[in-house]
Amino acid sequence: MDAAAITVAPLDADRWADLVTLFGPERGAYGRCWCMWWRISGREFDALGGEGRHAAFRERTQQPPPPGLLAYRDRTPVGWVAVGPRQEFARLNRSPLLKPVDDTPVWSITCLYVDAAHRRSGVAGQLIAAAVELAVEHGAAAVEAYPVDVAARVADSQVYTGTAGMFADAGFEEVARRRHRPVVRRKL
Repeated sequence: MDAAAITVAPLDADRWADLVTLFGPERGAYGRCWCMWWRISGREFDALGGEGRHAAFRERTQQPPPPGLLAYRDRTPVGWVAVGPRQEFARLNRSPLLKPVDDTPVWSITCLYVDAAHRRSGVAGQLIAAAVELAVEHGAAAVEAYPVDVAARVADSQVYTGTAGMFADAGFEEVARRRHRPVVRRKL
């Protein structure tokens, strides 16, 4: 597939139907998450259930900045990246593995989702590049991500935060490692 044929656009209320098409109306990407896993506490996540998470994330698209970006190939949604100021992702700050490295105000990339038919075709790389551009537009000092460091093949559902190699290819450098989880950053 031609990586040049990919276009990327911010998710807003007008593109909500495209996100539903990509995620699947019942799946919500993985496990009916609706990209709320990092945004709220575990207790809130469980209490909302799939329908509540769907509604909460749809409401989030009504306010700036956009909560992420959609990738399209021939007007068909094929990928998603969640990106925003770190403070939008409450679970990051509660995590002993992913707590802040320092006091640099960062934007965080917390999730990548690419339709199975379009994986390994450059979509994720283009989404990461576009997420960095969005952070630059909003004055971020750096962009961080929390990828999986894979030495061997793992299930696609386990790499929803991306892989360390993806981010290295996009100019990110490891700034911390707590147990198995790297924290990678690209200064802007």
